Amino acid sequence: MKNIKIEIKWAFIFSLMTLFWMLLEKLSGLHGKYIDYHLYLTNLFAIPAIIVMVMALKNKKRSFYSGQMSYKHGLITGFILSVIIALFSPLTQWITSYIITPGYFPNVTKRSVELGYYKTIAEAEAYFNYKSYAIQGAIGALIMGIVTTAIAMIFIRTKKK
Repeated sequence: MKNIKIEIKWAFIFSLMTLFWMLLEKLSGLHGKYIDYHLYLTNLFAIPAIIVMVMALKNKKRSFYSGQMSYKHGLITGFILSVIIALFSPLTQWITSYIITPGYFPNVTKRSVELGYYKTIAEAEAYFNYKSYAIQGAIGALIMGIVTTAIAMIFIRTKKK
């Protein structure tokens, strides 16, 4: 447990940052009045997500590996961090769906049918629901975390002299 203390800390920070982002989306109207822009603007979440992942990897390099971290050790760290974030993801999605913005699924369902993305409300509801988003969020966190780590570690790893 001591070996993954840093990963647990940063997964918690990542989850809090995610909830803060969802609150900002809600307050800015992206889950209601400006829902048409949500599809595009929500992708900006990648910026703070990458920043937090890089900060976590640098923290692990500095604190656990005394400034000397190989690419392999970074990949392992990023994988563990991504798994923990993925495990936290259903709870984060539940807080978002039922506390921060309970009107999001009805709003996006209705609008997606109006715009013709789905033919019926039932079809849209099959996609826009807590279970679907919880699964997508967990899988997405795992995949994007690993990809982000693989790229970031090219720059963060300790280079041989």
